[in-house]
Amino acid sequence: MKLYPAIDMKNGQCVRLRQGRFDEVKVYGEDPAQVALWLKEQGARYIHTVDLDGALAGQGVNREALRRIVDAVGIPVQNGGGIRNMDQIRERLDLGVSRVIIGTAAVKDPAFLEEALSAFGPDRIVVGIDASKGMAALEGWVEVSHVSAVDLGRRMRKMGLKTCVYTDISRDGMLTGPNIEETVKMQEETGLSVIASGGVSSMEDLVRLDAAGLSGVIIGKAIYEGRIDFQKAAERFES
Repeated sequence: MKLYPAIDMKNGQCVRLRQGRFDEVKVYGEDPAQVALWLKEQGARYIHTVDLDGALAGQGVNREALRRIVDAVGIPVQNGGGIRNMDQIRERLDLGVSRVIIGTAAVKDPAFLEEALSAFGPDRIVVGIDASKGMAALEGWVEVSHVSAVDLGRRMRKMGLKTCVYTDISRDGMLTGPNIEETVKMQEETGLSVIASGGVSSMEDLVRLDAAGLSGVIIGKAIYEGRIDFQKAAERFES
């Protein structure tokens, strides 16, 4: 199971939100690039990044912070937040990002996802499927659609998508444990390689996710709050 330590960026800083709420922000680092370097020193082999401002604005906002992360770490970096068109994908890839995560646009415009998969290939394109009570959420989680998250995953698999990040919004940033049942359901019923996200709070959570056969897990607040020793986690799951 791959570990993806998370750096969420807002106003050029490394932050975490509670349940995706932009009015509940906690800053964990003034310089995301320094945070990324620290994570690499702790054993990170891949960095997960999100442009939170971009998710609301519909375009990249924290470009400079992202560029500095990519330049600093020399390991793969995936990035999401505010990607709505092909030019924005190219922009992130040109910055050196290894994989681009599409969220809202993949739900609202399936043709865009098909075009992106065709142009860049399934190894460079990931879809972030965020769920609230089983339904896909959009626009930085402020809007819930009428599309089932699993049905969405099935459609995207048929388009050629290989990997998705599945987030249970109710668990994100809450340190209450991941929704393993729904995450496993997503992987088993869609055939996608699923990266679990939201609620991871302990090494025991990681053990359970690994035992469930999930391909990866994003860890954010639990690292910054000292709940998970990332170096020990990396040694256990990625050695």
